[in-house]
Amino acid sequence: MSISIRGVHKTFGAFHALNNINLEVPTGKLVALLGPSGSGKTTLLRIISGLETADEGNILFQEEDVTRRSVRDREVGFVFQHYALFRHMTVFENIAFGMRVRKAPKAEVQSRVKELLHLVRLEGLGQRYPAELSGGQRQRVALARALAVRPRMLLLDEPFGALDAKVRQELRSWLRKLHEEMHVTTVFVTHDQEEAFEVADQVVVLRGGQIEQVGTPTEVFDHPATPFVMDFLGNVNVFQGRLENGEMHLGPFRMDYPEYTHSEARQATAYVRPHELELAREPVSSRSLAARVIQLNPAGSVLKARVRSEDLGIELTVDVVREQADQLKLSVGDDVYVSPRNVRVFLPPDFAI
Repeated sequence: MSISIRGVHKTFGAFHALNNINLEVPTGKLVALLGPSGSGKTTLLRIISGLETADEGNILFQEEDVTRRSVRDREVGFVFQHYALFRHMTVFENIAFGMRVRKAPKAEVQSRVKELLHLVRLEGLGQRYPAELSGGQRQRVALARALAVRPRMLLLDEPFGALDAKVRQELRSWLRKLHEEMHVTTVFVTHDQEEAFEVADQVVVLRGGQIEQVGTPTEVFDHPATPFVMDFLGNVNVFQGRLENGEMHLGPFRMDYPEYTHSEARQATAYVRPHELELAREPVSSRSLAARVIQLNPAGSVLKARVRSEDLGIELTVDVVREQADQLKLSVGDDVYVSPRNVRVFLPPDFAI
């Protein structure tokens, strides 16, 4: 079941929650709506489900216009962040609820719930109550309940947001495997880029009610379309400089930028991720920048080094793999050289090369 979102607008009073959203969700794909609070992620999900109504625009399922259909008639499964389980019902009855409302035969209910308990790895827990389960188990019950009525698609609103980091990690892997087994078209909302990249086939980055970029996790991370996407997807180091005659000038050093060959200088902003900076005791090229170590923090497989460049008057964060850090024997106060392995340059939005 594909989803087509065409020209959707939504306001709440003077607040523009969504502004001309156009998006295609292919059949059988798992798509993440990613963005900060207030970007419109949940509003868009609720409009797809029918829980909210768009002021303008249309929602199509498999090229069939469902814009004016009720939630029930859209046949979607919706999973909320806080489970929304019935506390007075057992796990079995929670999962069976939607089927019983639809007057499904008793034998069909028994068979489907048993199948789903196996699917969500909760065999033997059908007679427990939600209060007797862990947070991760409750969320799996919520997913099973949404799947029980065989929805045409699955919609999840921050499904793991209320769980601790370890449980979130486990459920992300589980959801990806579940999707590979079922191939139900799925859209889920998250503000966690690591979660989106680990689970989704396609990532939609939203900001201020508009789509900034759509692509695979690799496309969005490696080729960010805007400075916002670059900055939102993890930590970045920001350099202010200028473009001129095929070069990017960043303080005392230069780097090639063949996309801009004009002699007229243009202000530009360069972004470099911490893992794309190289730290050395000696300059390795003309692009090496002298700096001094001001802070060192071990972080798992990397050492996070904070360095200051007096030439540029800025501080930079560099991720150094532990093997290299051991070789460099870094200490606070050491003089080092920083070289960018990869730089992404963005011109002002009103200027085109």
